[in-house]
Amino acid sequence: MVAVAGLILSALLRPLLVWNYTRVITAWCPDPSATIAMIITSRIRKTSEMAKILTSLAGVFAIGLSITATVALAETPDTDSQIMVFKTPWCGCCQAWVEAMEQAGYDVKTTDVEDLTAIKTRAGVPGGLEACHTAMIGGETKYVLEGHVPIEAVEKLMTERPDIRGVSTPGMPMGSLGMGDVPEANYTVYAFTGRYGEEPAVYFEVGKQ
Repeated sequence: MVAVAGLILSALLRPLLVWNYTRVITAWCPDPSATIAMIITSRIRKTSEMAKILTSLAGVFAIGLSITATVALAETPDTDSQIMVFKTPWCGCCQAWVEAMEQAGYDVKTTDVEDLTAIKTRAGVPGGLEACHTAMIGGETKYVLEGHVPIEAVEKLMTERPDIRGVSTPGMPMGSLGMGDVPEANYTVYAFTGRYGEEPAVYFEVGKQ
């Protein structure tokens, strides 16, 4: 019974409470529409300011990556047996490739970076040929080794010394150097020049007839 009485009283008082609340709002905001417009404008202004701040931070971050890439690539290998590898700290297959190249007699130096995007851009790796790590090899003539390039392709490159920017094994093909022992491994190594308008060309093939 008490609960029913409470519900009835609440129903009777609700219009009065709403009316009083409206009077308070009107007293504080003589022109509610103008006030709402001011609130919206203020929020838009704050959002715009935040966007400018984020854009500035993104610009600083991009400049930082570019500087890091420039400094890193400035330390290029001095001889044909030296390789400089740029990889992420958590890439196990990258480390496996490094160890395989060391076992083949190459002097390999690694540099761990969180983001390889700037490195690959500075190295001239074309879109579509990216892999998990980027390396440089060579003394007077330096080449880019992108990804799990097999030792045979590296030796061919350093013997022929073609007029190209480097070679790439795109992605992470199973059975490629550092990607496990897969007898039926089948993949292609591409050469790229880094010159505008020139498409990558087949340079070396593994497991193809």
